[in-house]
Amino acid sequence: MDALKEEEDDSMFETSHVLGSLVASSPLLGHAWRACARADAAGPRSFVAERPGGGGGAAVHVAFSGASAAAAAAAADAGGDALRPVPIGGGGGGGLFSQLVGGGGGGGGDGEEEVLVQAWALRFYVALCKTPEYQMLLDDVKDKSVVFTGHAMGGAVASLAALHFLCSSFCFTSSTTKSLLCVTFGSPLLGNEALSRAILRERWNGNFFHVVSQHDFMPRLFFCPLNSISSRLRTYLQSRQFSMHAPNEEKMELHKFISPHIAAAVTGQKQKRKLSAVVYDRSPYKPFGNYGLCSMEGMVCIDNPTAVAQMLYVTFVTNWQSNSNIEEHLSYGDLVVNISQNLLKRKRISVEDEDPKSNYESGISLALEASGIGVKGIGAMAARECLKQSKRMGQSPNLICANLAIRLGKITPCRAQIEWYKTSCDDDMGYYDAFKLRKAKKDSKANMNRIKLAKFWDSVIEMLQNNQLPYDFHKRAKWANAAQFYKLLVEPLDIAEYYRSRYHKTKGHYLTHGRERRYEIFDKWWEGKKDCVDTTNMKRSKFAGLTQDSCFWAKVEEAMEWLDDLRSQSDPAKVAQLRKKLNEFDCYSKRLVERKDVSIDVLAPRSSFRLWLEEWKDLKFNPSF
Repeated sequence: MDALKEEEDDSMFETSHVLGSLVASSPLLGHAWRACARADAAGPRSFVAERPGGGGGAAVHVAFSGASAAAAAAAADAGGDALRPVPIGGGGGGGLFSQLVGGGGGGGGDGEEEVLVQAWALRFYVALCKTPEYQMLLDDVKDKSVVFTGHAMGGAVASLAALHFLCSSFCFTSSTTKSLLCVTFGSPLLGNEALSRAILRERWNGNFFHVVSQHDFMPRLFFCPLNSISSRLRTYLQSRQFSMHAPNEEKMELHKFISPHIAAAVTGQKQKRKLSAVVYDRSPYKPFGNYGLCSMEGMVCIDNPTAVAQMLYVTFVTNWQSNSNIEEHLSYGDLVVNISQNLLKRKRISVEDEDPKSNYESGISLALEASGIGVKGIGAMAARECLKQSKRMGQSPNLICANLAIRLGKITPCRAQIEWYKTSCDDDMGYYDAFKLRKAKKDSKANMNRIKLAKFWDSVIEMLQNNQLPYDFHKRAKWANAAQFYKLLVEPLDIAEYYRSRYHKTKGHYLTHGRERRYEIFDKWWEGKKDCVDTTNMKRSKFAGLTQDSCFWAKVEEAMEWLDDLRSQSDPAKVAQLRKKLNEFDCYSKRLVERKDVSIDVLAPRSSFRLWLEEWKDLKFNPSF
């Protein structure tokens, strides 16, 4: 913490405000908004494509009509399922978003959360892709720089278009999109947390920029649980009619409806309705990409999903007035102009009683003013801490990775002590059986080291899944090798502990019911390691230091149980089935031994494997049996 404080004191700028000023002062937002306005005025057409200024080198701006998208959403909601999230690989979308459907990643496993997006948006975009007009557009811009943009519901469609292009770029070999950016205005949330993580994993976060005004309800509406959005509130999705004609009472009601659900989403709690016993589940939708949170005073840029959600709440509830601010959803054009004009004016921080303590604090104060909260507003304290936390989280992946390497060095003695323990047991029964019996003092010490190592690697996986580490962390040789060595060394001890505690009698065998998820993740890291040498046809000159199948002892335990069942079995069909399983394991273990892919402890005189092998041979060649 002292290092972080020192870093803040020495920082010349507060990143979110500086980036916001940079984006707002560029012509990018103005061009994108004008394209959105033309798309909305284009009648039944779903999109327009143009080059601002008509220059041959300018990026192609593709704007999707928010009006057409809203009409499609209203029509799709006739069955009541338009707002629900569906798998991005479903609805005919699998071929368009294959990189997101099967991209793999740092935290895997069969139980990994599926990438979900809005049902209506996915169906709308998939149908659009089948039109000749859009196919011509795809062919025209695939080798050009392109900006996808859209207002309100059109922004969600623009995000899907950008994801489609980014996924398609992996299929192109020669001609790819030169550069791609998606700019949305007041867009509703599109997908779940798995989508946000997938975009971070693929390093696409920088391709998305969502502009959100201080009190626009649309980007916050899907924080509300879907089962709490009544049919009447669904009509508010047609935002133009609502904003222009709804009385202040209805606007106040909508504001009161949305605010507590955003708060619940930020705090991770469930929101209870006062007049009902129903507890609404939290919304599955989460932010992704970069957010430009703006007011008439300026703009701040945030890219951390947690910080985005927090700031969306704080800005929404600060300085809200029903008689004017809800119309912000329609006035992004005026907002963009005002922001750029205000940047030309000389501004000072409105702190009357004392000067900021550092340049960093000055930047934070400027960011608070730009967001419309102000340095002394009701939500200023929460927003200030959120901006500081966002900066720490935004800068930290490589720093955390470096600190993690130091922690790995500190935990290495635990690994070395288990290596020594293994060596000391090799001559008699091997370290698997010695640890399973747990009779000597050194066995207990090995168990303590096993627990310490498990805590360390579980914390690594948690940090990776929370996007606190670099996105290619699991592909780096240092960590893939360290995880693989840990797995081969320690998993046999986990197996021994599992069978020593007789969990196989109450839960089932280790392979199907007891294996820790960390080992399944490490398997994927090792399989995906690009520089991993294929040893399929290589034969060792001596036995391996560690058995190359970390689950070998779990398979031995199952084979021992099969052997016991075989002795007591009288059903010929079951006898044949058991003999087949035993023969298969016999062949498998024989290949490992012949290739010397096992550690010498496997062949120790009193090891479980040697005892099993002798019993199996006696039974296998017994004429009476």
